[in-house]
Formats: sequence, structure tokens, C-alpha cells
Amino acid sequence: MSNVPVELRYAKSHEWLKLEADGTATIGISDYAQNSLGDITYVQLPALGSQMDAGASFGVVESVKAASDVYVPVAGTVLAINSTLDTTPEVVNQDPYVAGWLIKLKLINPAEVEDMLDATAYAKEIA
Repeated sequence: MSNVPVELRYAKSHEWLKLEADGTATIGISDYAQNSLGDITYVQLPALGSQMDAGASFGVVESVKAASDVYVPVAGTVLAINSTLDTTPEVVNQDPYVAGWLIKLKLINPAEVEDMLDATAYAKEIA
């Protein structure tokens, strides 16, 4: 059974989003996604300052099984990337919701978060 924290929002493409107190968002891939990919060997992330439209690919996660595009669930500007993943991409497998985050965004329209799945709906999606 996958870990689906209730405080996060989810995309059907298996990204999670945590809305931070300052109005920014932290985004990563779900426990279900990292488990499905297997051992992650490489993570490609966007440049700081990149403008992202909701639904656009922002990077690639490669594993011993496959390479998968990662999609931004809401529009925004990239404020930070998890540079730890350059040398230790396996952190995404070990801790996908805390240490294994991928990017932080300044949201263009925070209301877009409401269109994402809550934990209950996402758990049903992956069941």
C-alpha cells in the first residue's frame, strides 16, 4: 500500500503538491510513482526562474526500469530545485515527500491547487 499523506494534493500523473504558508508550492512525485519506477538513477530538473504552464513537463526521472516525464500540476515560476538529487537521486525512493522533493514554485494562480485530487481521491485512483 502506498503512502498518501492527507495534507498534500495530487495529480493523476502522480505528482504531489504541498502548499506552503508563504503561498509557494513544493512539488515531487508520489510514493506510488517512485515505487512503480523502481530504483531512481537520475533526475533532470528545470532551470531556476523557468515559467511553467499547468500540465507542462518540467523534468525527467530515470530509473533502472524506465524514464518518465514529470509534470507541473499548476502554473508558476521555479523558485528552487532540489540540487541534492544531482548526486543522490535515490533520495526520491527513500523519502519522496520530504527530502525527495523536486521543485518549489511561486504560483501564478493558487486557486488551481483546488482542482487537484485530495488524498482520498488519489488513493482511489491508485487502488
